[in-house]
Amino acid sequence: MGIDFGMKHIGVALSDELWITASGFETVNWNGQDDSWAVSRIAEIVKEKNVTGIILGKPSRTDGTVSHTEEAAIAFGQKIKDVTGIEPVMKDERYTTVLASRFMHDIGRSSKKQKSVIDQVAAEIILSDYLETLR
Repeated sequence: MGIDFGMKHIGVALSDELWITASGFETVNWNGQDDSWAVSRIAEIVKEKNVTGIILGKPSRTDGTVSHTEEAAIAFGQKIKDVTGIEPVMKDERYTTVLASRFMHDIGRSSKKQKSVIDQVAAEIILSDYLETLR
């Protein structure tokens, strides 16, 4: 499972059973303050889809300093571990949303239509990049 963490939307992507491809699965929306529903939803997906590994995007700043969003992502990862027993692998996800937006533009998706799936596409990129390292 790949997760693109955001303070309003969390993109989720899943790989096939052979860990070759990544596909967008769902966008989990939350209020940016109480992530308990989002953690529960991720745990449900983990159970329903028999997820054995989680790659969690860490939104690092380009200057190397730790942002509030990065701290929130790390805390979110700990909560996922507490609930699922799976420790997420943290992966730098700088520019994944920009790449996802460019991809969506290149395939002809308007900005308005991108909003519902952009975080899933970013999660696909995070997961695909990780799967590449396993080959």
